[in-house]
Order: sequence, then structure tokens, then C-alpha cells
Amino acid sequence: MTQDQLTVAVVGGGTMGAGIAVVAARAGHRTILRDLDDAAVQRGLDTVESFLRRSASLGKLTDDQLGTALANLSGTTELRDLAPADVVVEAVFEDLEVKKTLFAELDDIVSRDALLHTNTSTLSVTSIASGSRYPERVVGTHYCNPAQLMKLVEVAEGRHTASEATKRSLEFLAGVGKTTVITKDRPGFILNRFLIPWENNCIRALEAGLGTVESIDRAVLGALRHPMGPFQLLDVVGLDVHKAVSMRLYEQLREPRFAPPPLVDRMIAAGDLGRKTGRGFYTYETTKAFGA
Repeated sequence: MTQDQLTVAVVGGGTMGAGIAVVAARAGHRTILRDLDDAAVQRGLDTVESFLRRSASLGKLTDDQLGTALANLSGTTELRDLAPADVVVEAVFEDLEVKKTLFAELDDIVSRDALLHTNTSTLSVTSIASGSRYPERVVGTHYCNPAQLMKLVEVAEGRHTASEATKRSLEFLAGVGKTTVITKDRPGFILNRFLIPWENNCIRALEAGLGTVESIDRAVLGALRHPMGPFQLLDVVGLDVHKAVSMRLYEQLREPRFAPPPLVDRMIAAGDLGRKTGRGFYTYETTKAFGA
């Protein structure tokens, strides 16, 4: 594998998968977005195209770069269409058996030289890799959300990940403009081990009346210099995703600080998931991907 044009397959066309597809297409790679049905594939492709066109309108991509990115972008529901992939990035929902089954199926589709990346942030890379007959090529690559804007990717090796696979993965990530940190194969890696309890504490502060959504966000932006306030970030991630990640970490670590506060359940029940539904802690005029 060289850092010339590669074929990158992203499995899962949701918020994270579409963001990773933006990253790959923007870097000039042939990008295949795969999901389970045509509607899901089209939503993912529309999200990618919208973001790329918006980037071009802001002068962050040239017309030639936009044309190349769109020409290299395709979608499919068929796993066998991923056969040419040099890198497969799995971005499906956090279910261990689903991920293991996917990697087992990929063994018979992609070449032995292909890298298999899992975007998990809460599940064991080792456990996911056990679904493959070739766990040495499975690497954990946790993209920060939104993947199309955030530079950082956490890289975690499974128990049997080969050092060569890690080296090639770091080269690939550098080639698509990412900054990487190496972390251990532990629940939450580095970022979510810190971030999830902090976000939950911000929600608890809101529930306790210590401040409003706006004042807590302003306090964090003004004093801590975060690029987003906690409630802005939660709306980008989605309350359903936040709950799923929180519960996965709570189930493994059994620490109360990882358990999502009651407000999260009430918002999910109301359909107030964040930007993707037009309403979360804030309201939005568009449900397009953040930055699009």
C-alpha cells in the first residue's frame, strides 16, 4: 500500500461513517460508502456531497479538488463491492457481534493486504479482531466526532495486531490529514474515558439548575477554551449516541459517573437527539451534517 490514491471503503453511512468518507474523498482516495439499504446509502452520500460542496463554496477546496472527490465517491449495499479496498473502515453501531461478523465476512472479500480499521470507542479491539481469521491486520482507529472537522484519531492495537499494520495505519491517517495518538485497548481509550463523565456532569449541572444550556456552554468556551460547549458537542454527536457510549462504558467499568443522567432518556423519548433531528439542547434550521 502506498500513499498514492487508495481505495477506501467505509462501512456504515451514519454520522460517523459519512464524516470518515468525507475525510477519505477529500484526500483524493477512491471512496466507497456501504450501508444496508439504498436509502441509507443515499443519505450518507448526500451528506458527504453536501459537506464537500460547502467546503468548496468557502474556498477550502478548489473546483478541481471538489470534482475529483465527487468523481471518486460511490455507494453500495453489497459487501462484495468492497473487494478492491486497500483500507476498510468499519463505522457501524457499537455491537460486538455485528462487528465480528462483518470482519469475518470481509476476510473472504478483500485482499490479505487490506487493512481493517474499527472505529469503536467503547468495545475491545481484540474482541472485534477475533471475528477475523487475520486479526494481525485489524487496528482500532477512533475518529473524533465530527470526523470531517476534528483532526485527532486515537489508534489502538488489539492483542494480535501486527506492528506493520499499525505503521501502515499511521501512514494512512497522516496522509488524510489526521493527527494520531497511540492508546491502549481499554474501554473509552483516552478521550471518552475523560469526555463521557464530563459531559454527564454538565448535564447533571443543568438538571440541578446550576446554569442554563447557554450559560454552561459560555462558561466552558470562555474559561476552558474548548472549541464547542458541552451541549453544542452533545447535539453534534447525538443524544442517542451519547447514551449508547455511556452505557457501554458503564457496563464495563461499573462507575456511576459513566451512567447517563435521566434528562438524556427524556430527550431521547421526545425525539430531541440533536442536530440530526433539528432539536436537542438547541434548535436548528437544518439537519445537515455539522459544518455542511
